[in-house]
Amino acid sequence: MLDKRKFYINGEWVAPLAANDLEVINPATEKPVAAISMGTAADIDRAVAAAKKAFATYSRTSVEERLALLERLLEIYKRRYEEMAQTITLELGAPITMSREQQADVGVGHLQGFIDALKRLKIRDTLPNGDVLLREPIGVCGLITPWNWPINQIALKVVPALATGSTCVLKPSEFTPLNAMLYAEMIHEAGFPAGTFNLVNGDGVNVGAALSRHRDVDMMSFTGSTRAGIAVSKDAADTVKRVTLELGGKSPNIVFEDADLEDRITGSVLECFNNSGQSCDAPTRLLVQRSVYDKVVEIAERVGREVKVGNPEEEGVHIGPLVSDVQFGRVQALIKAGISEGARVLVGGAGKPEGFETGYFVKPTIFADVNNDMRVAREEVFGPVLAIMQFDTEDEAITIANDTSYGLAAYVQSGDPARAERVATRLRAGMVHINGAPHRYGSPFGGYKQSGNGREGGMFGLEDFMEVKTLHRPDAA
Repeated sequence: MLDKRKFYINGEWVAPLAANDLEVINPATEKPVAAISMGTAADIDRAVAAAKKAFATYSRTSVEERLALLERLLEIYKRRYEEMAQTITLELGAPITMSREQQADVGVGHLQGFIDALKRLKIRDTLPNGDVLLREPIGVCGLITPWNWPINQIALKVVPALATGSTCVLKPSEFTPLNAMLYAEMIHEAGFPAGTFNLVNGDGVNVGAALSRHRDVDMMSFTGSTRAGIAVSKDAADTVKRVTLELGGKSPNIVFEDADLEDRITGSVLECFNNSGQSCDAPTRLLVQRSVYDKVVEIAERVGREVKVGNPEEEGVHIGPLVSDVQFGRVQALIKAGISEGARVLVGGAGKPEGFETGYFVKPTIFADVNNDMRVAREEVFGPVLAIMQFDTEDEAITIANDTSYGLAAYVQSGDPARAERVATRLRAGMVHINGAPHRYGSPFGGYKQSGNGREGGMFGLEDFMEVKTLHRPDAA
């Protein structure tokens, strides 16, 4: 097993103040692959103190100095790219082809997106009334990241903090901490000053809460469940720090009768199952116009049956296990709820796929004849589970789509570009994908309602980590 018990604080790998080991489990084998330490509030105190001290000087660095550091980090990441892909496969269970093409790639794409945005950012601007506007780093940032797209969320938080002149303390998910520690090695090699970036492993209840409550932390950026995001907000409230949240989703995918059904349903099913369904913006509710419902169900069933489950270490297009036994149990419970509530099982169902008795593997599952009151239509499953329902009119589709407490992403499939955009403007979601268009690096990522607040990526992601100061000068025009 790998020994990863140390934390990265003030530019060094240091031992925890109290021994508290946790095994990192390979979800495909259910065997431990590494040992990490679970930190305490005292470890957070050390890390925050280092970040606070570093902020005094790092916040005064120039944009050019920070760009040089970020570009060096990008070079190092590209050189160690395969290490990152292999690490994510080991601890998350993402198939290695998917890790190389998607999971590890975000570390390049987001970093380049922030570099491009930083080059365009106006640190000083003059308002029409003659006053001067300054954008300044917000301070010490507490960053809490999830396990499902681990380096994606780390890059979306760590990079803008460092790019703007802030300093940070990262608490990655204890389920997937190894990629974060690899990223810490890259940051160290890139030459970021001691204390600008710090990493402490631990759980949310202890380490995450200590970070959120800390009086010397100026901002919290959290990605995870809505329940945990509420807890972070409450913990942060007493010190009135800024809080940005990227939380859950139950994204609707509206299919109109004029869509290219073969292409768009195939793409929609595969998108829902991507990363074993462990994506907050997955298109998990397929809303289909009644006139083409039977045809869509036929295509979805055929495509779903062709989806393979496989060993994450093997190359190819297949899905891997869920991240943990806890997640496996949650997904199984919701699949069983769909069956008991009367949804029709087209593909999959409860239990493990044949030949995968070991590991947290689940059957890719598609339900038809779902209504929006069923648990599989309302709760975030976070597994490879698709719920298909039907509608008659455009207005009805929009009503069903918006009938959720979430508002992260939405999807529209139509052969009429005007209708697709018209519907998109009425959907209460932070991002709408039309006819399979992907999310692009540099665009803002985030949602409405209980999917969170703030935006990550590109210029909007930089601005979340900055304060605005106005200079009222006597010589203003």
